[in-house]
Amino acid sequence: MPYPRACARISLTELTSLGMSAMRSDLFAPAHTEATGAGMQLQGSKMCKIALSGEVMVRSGSMVAYQGDMKFEALGAGGIGNVIKQKLTGEGVPLMKVSGNGDLFLANAAADVHLIDLDGNDGLTINGANVLAFEPSLQYKIQRVQGAAMAGGAGLFNCVFTGQGRIAITTKGTPVVLNVDRPTYADPQAAVAWSAGLQTGVQSNDQLNLGTLMGRSTGERFTLSFSGQGFVVVQPSEEPPGGVIGGTGGGQQSGMGGALGGLLGR
Repeated sequence: MPYPRACARISLTELTSLGMSAMRSDLFAPAHTEATGAGMQLQGSKMCKIALSGEVMVRSGSMVAYQGDMKFEALGAGGIGNVIKQKLTGEGVPLMKVSGNGDLFLANAAADVHLIDLDGNDGLTINGANVLAFEPSLQYKIQRVQGAAMAGGAGLFNCVFTGQGRIAITTKGTPVVLNVDRPTYADPQAAVAWSAGLQTGVQSNDQLNLGTLMGRSTGERFTLSFSGQGFVVVQPSEEPPGGVIGGTGGGQQSGMGGALGGLLGR
């Protein structure tokens, strides 16, 4: 005798044909559906979606999903000059070029993602460890932070992006964007990005290390100083980013170089 409908077994084929209509969950709310539109866009607050038709430069290991036909190619530093500078600094965040057609989803350790459009008038200095992806129309170079020589050869290097295009960066937590209309200072482990036109320097807050010798250091030995006209993005975290060296591992880098480490290049 056949089962009554209320007790009938539903086959896998029947269940599949029902799709999401057979399920009830906040997971299927509009906030979780795919973002629409072309190019690079936010997918929620911690993910970036790129509707790709061509090429894009992304942080290696940041791909969490993709749909369509895509090719992933590991890259060097994007030029012999960057390769040499990376070898000198010992710091690097590996890049890969993604080409093809489809939807690419990127994330990095559930960090918050933010999009910035460069219009070609002003460059942007970014801690390489906070770079998630950028359009190939942008150019970048590894450059010593102005005024960093006073840090005793500690190696304050960051990436300077110029040109026109969109870039996706990450922050650990919700950042604050400071308008530099007066002398501005930031912990080097919290400064994420700033206008390339700003004048920078490194200020020692623990003169002659006397506090350290006496066991009374402030914990704020160095700060980055900014002056001029522009902005500084500061994240609510003072943990060293710990850039990836040579595309493997995830150990933290030491010293001021590590604090602003994570340079693009291998």
